[in-house]
Amino acid sequence: MHPGLVASVLTPALCRAARGLLNWTVRELAEKAEFSPATISRFENERQQPQRSTLSHLQHVFEAGGVEFTNGGQPGVRMRG
Repeated sequence: MHPGLVASVLTPALCRAARGLLNWTVRELAEKAEFSPATISRFENERQQPQRSTLSHLQHVFEAGGVEFTNGGQPGVRMRG
């Protein structure tokens, strides 16, 4: 995906996958994003749908860590390379 463009939807599964690629814990992602770990956990466990601005911020944090969000028929994540 081109830098600066927000994926149409950052899903809980994509969030978990991106975090897994970076080998980050929920706490590490929360610290980097400046959110509470509970916010990350509620989203990843599909108990809360964050605002679009929160999802956009999470995506930017992942991209700064080297994750690329793919788009198309089967959205996914991969390491930039």
